[in-house]
Amino acid sequence: MSKIKIAYSPCPNDTFVFDAWAHGRIPGAPRLDVTFADIDVTNGMAERGEFDVLKVSYAVLPYALDEYALLPCGGALGRGCGPLVLTRAPGTDLSRATVAVPGERSTAYLLFRLWAADVLPDGVGRVVVLPFHEIMPAVRDGRVDAGLVIHEARFTYPEYGLHCLADMGEHWETTTGLPIPLGAIIARRALGPELLSLLAESARTSVRMAWDDPEASRPYVMEHAQEMDPAVADQHIGLYVNEFTADLGEAGYSAVRGLLTRAAAEGLVPPLGREALSFV
Repeated sequence: MSKIKIAYSPCPNDTFVFDAWAHGRIPGAPRLDVTFADIDVTNGMAERGEFDVLKVSYAVLPYALDEYALLPCGGALGRGCGPLVLTRAPGTDLSRATVAVPGERSTAYLLFRLWAADVLPDGVGRVVVLPFHEIMPAVRDGRVDAGLVIHEARFTYPEYGLHCLADMGEHWETTTGLPIPLGAIIARRALGPELLSLLAESARTSVRMAWDDPEASRPYVMEHAQEMDPAVADQHIGLYVNEFTADLGEAGYSAVRGLLTRAAAEGLVPPLGREALSFV
């Protein structure tokens, strides 16, 4: 079997999840040809039909599920882990603000739009897209008025002297009671049911092996963590790798359907077909 071409981010949760699989420690698992790319890049790859397996934003699923299937494991959902809106000062009026976001097809932006529809009657002034690692410096330096941040920024934004104006995940959980859908693992449907099932089982096994021996993944995690403090990397993994990573389960699927149904009702994404989230 030729190698499976996979693209995921260099973030600690992804390298932690895929470490055992990427390094050939899972008997019988397909070999991987790994490309690292930030999620705004992998979202574009999914829309263009590139790669066999991709880590993408849940927000991109309505544009990709004709060609790709959602794997029931390996992704990122959770509680208390949503995107934040940061500002230099409390009480910033977003109706007159320029807000930096990490991609208009990101789940973070979808959650932001749903939050704004609920709580900002005057809307948002202007939205600009920046790579997520540039957003906090841009807010701190006054190049934008506010920033929508993800990942480890939840832990590090006080170091930039910034304030949390709103927590998108908190709003989502309060209004729905569901976990927050963030990142999904998708695989090309043309690979066929047998191989898709093997990919899912390999991802699930890789997650469980990482939990069983966390230190085994540390060199891989820190090699790609972009000079992140090890303690922050551990917090990142602890927040984004959880029971939903091993198995979406009923609550996970409900969260994904809830997000995309609400977004479609607001005209933010195309509606999903009835069987769009079916695996094999």
